[in-house]
Amino acid sequence: MYDYLIVGAGLFGSTFAHEAHKRDKKCLVIDKRDHIAGNVYTEEIEGIQVHKYGAHIFHTNSKKIWDYINQFAEFNRYTNSPVANYRGEIYNLPFNMNTFNKLWGVSTPQQAKEKIEEQKKTITGSTITNLEEQAISIVGTDIYEKLIKGYTEKQWGRPANELPAFIIKRLPVRFTYDNNYFNDRYQGIPIGGYTKIIEKMLNGIDVQLNTDYFDHKEKLDRLADKVVYTGMIDQYFQYCYGRLEYRSLHFDTKILDDTDNFQGNAVVNYTDDITPFTRIIEHKHFEFGTQEHTVITEEYPKEWTVDDEPYYPINNSKNTEMYKQYKELADIEENVIFGGRLATYKYYDMHQVIGAALATIDKEFS
Repeated sequence: MYDYLIVGAGLFGSTFAHEAHKRDKKCLVIDKRDHIAGNVYTEEIEGIQVHKYGAHIFHTNSKKIWDYINQFAEFNRYTNSPVANYRGEIYNLPFNMNTFNKLWGVSTPQQAKEKIEEQKKTITGSTITNLEEQAISIVGTDIYEKLIKGYTEKQWGRPANELPAFIIKRLPVRFTYDNNYFNDRYQGIPIGGYTKIIEKMLNGIDVQLNTDYFDHKEKLDRLADKVVYTGMIDQYFQYCYGRLEYRSLHFDTKILDDTDNFQGNAVVNYTDDITPFTRIIEHKHFEFGTQEHTVITEEYPKEWTVDDEPYYPINNSKNTEMYKQYKELADIEENVIFGGRLATYKYYDMHQVIGAALATIDKEFS
């Protein structure tokens, strides 16, 4: 008999399991995939740590979270500095003085601000009604047309003027020559990949892979006093209020034996509306690799179906109201703890997942 059955061997479930195990609780962790680590899973291919489910760069302002994750791995000094490729034109991200100089030839922050202010005047209404208007009101028309519109429409599968404004309430705009995407104090990539972190978290804990919770729910529930559930909340309640919507991704990974450096950067966003993928990840650059070959992944957004992995919740008003109904059911469910991005229908960065798991542990054992 276990104290906790933990459904999902991703970051939330593994953090909870590790902390419960430290408190002498017996845990069983299950996952429907054939590997641990969820979407942070990294796999070594040709000597390169490949981020199988998209780029994961750890960043946080919390010393507590940074110290916590550093128990399990040594982190390198990787700084996320993606670039945008718009029909062969290369721009720095986030939007900064390097971007503005390339676009307009300006060399001072004042010149850049004046250019943006001039272009923002194209928004004439008193109320922002959609993402397109929101973006132009922040960065003007040139940046919107070249660096936001195409990428965003591919990402969400809808015209930008039909998307809600709140998706980009804030855009990183800096009037400095700084290509560091994050403002966070701590940032890096674990040397040797993320999977090793989860392996250390789950050391000494029973793990059962290739196990779909819903195929054996009654039997599995009887194995433990409590369930920690990190899957889709609507699936747990048998979609009684309907299906929550997500965007999904398809990854096309290729080993390139004929080149040691494909694009010169870990992440290149393709912001035009012609290229079918949103970005290419070249994995070796996360760890400053010097291998004679390289591995790249093209990332294709797609509509989510029940056979796909859900990645991005579509937090429009319809889904938000539906989630609230499921949340009410979750709050009264006995002996079940709901946690993680799917169970809370919220997109979390990695440090937020760990923080939420630790807060859940504090509440559980207070």
